[in-house]
Amino acid sequence: MHALRVSLILGEMKITLSLDDDVVRQVRKIAAERGATLTELLRQYLKTLAAENAEPGRKQRELEALEWTFTRFKFKIGKRTWTRADLHERS
Repeated sequence: MHALRVSLILGEMKITLSLDDDVVRQVRKIAAERGATLTELLRQYLKTLAAENAEPGRKQRELEALEWTFTRFKFKIGKRTWTRADLHERS
């Protein structure tokens, strides 16, 4: 286990991560290939993650869209009336 002190500027917050040595080596290699630092990769990943989940009510809208699709295409989820063998039965 490798304790990696990473200074991320999220306001003025600094954090320390504990990561496996192999993970640190792999991510540093990826960062070097991209012309970035490990900190820059982590910062960008966290910004992207936060932006994807920042939209209020997103999960509720996705659930409603899924339910609408089931209704529109008349999918009904009920008791399973078949077996695996039925699905693979050959004529």
